[in-house]
Amino acid sequence: MNQVWFGDNLPILSEFPDESFPLIYIDPPFNTGKKRHYTRLRTVAAANGDRTGFHGKRYRTTHAGSNTYADEFDDFLAFLEPRLREAHRLLTPAGTLYFHIDYREVHYCKVLLDRIFGRECFLNEIIWAYDYGGRTKRKWPAKHDNILVYVKDADQYFFNADAVDRVPYMAPGLVGPEKAARGKLPTDVWWHTIVPTNSKERTGYPTQKPLGILRRIVQASSSPGDTVLDFFAGSGTTGMAAHECGRSFVIIDDNPQAIAIMRQRFAEIPNVSFHEPAKPESVAGATGGHQA
Repeated sequence: MNQVWFGDNLPILSEFPDESFPLIYIDPPFNTGKKRHYTRLRTVAAANGDRTGFHGKRYRTTHAGSNTYADEFDDFLAFLEPRLREAHRLLTPAGTLYFHIDYREVHYCKVLLDRIFGRECFLNEIIWAYDYGGRTKRKWPAKHDNILVYVKDADQYFFNADAVDRVPYMAPGLVGPEKAARGKLPTDVWWHTIVPTNSKERTGYPTQKPLGILRRIVQASSSPGDTVLDFFAGSGTTGMAAHECGRSFVIIDDNPQAIAIMRQRFAEIPNVSFHEPAKPESVAGATGGHQA
């Protein structure tokens, strides 16, 4: 059973049993001090439209709604710490946490995660690099996010490199035709576009993450039949990636707009249940751990 929970994630997490999930991905608010706002536009072909597209074709835009959420905390680490301790408790012995954050907070969050998981359980810092949006001329433009990867046990954790989709070599002429055709395993720097504004993948959620990023995480650090947890679910990309990769999902968010988007996004996925705070259902089947 795939589960979507609406409410404060901390009391909901506290009801799940220990060692319930082999993979947890979270993308908490980045504490930018701003209110995030995204306006959705719909375009239709029109001779007298207000926009010009490819080959000079004209389009008219109409407002299709907007989404907002506050991204500001008086004490960001005090907000995160009990939730990260729950994540540690909920991981299976061979489980992995992917913690998605940006350059403003990543160094503080790493110290906190080192304290909770242990420095020896730090596996990677993934840099997700993209090339889109405005470019300041006052400094080097910030075009990356940070994903900190921690394991429950440094001596036994699951990582399946063979399941990950390979990527092209940047200099294929240096490796020969056979290797170039096969591609390479991604490194800890991931070049991947954000979700384009005109993409079918776009949901209208202000901070939606690309399916390609979540698919890679799910493929590498879980197995078919596992259950993936995301307790800052947003637009539900983790759930969608888990479903596409043959996993189940349990996801949580306290934003009504996020829940509304997920209801639409998961409409064609069977066995998705939506809940408000109460004692969560059993996550039987989610506790199978693995060893590398």
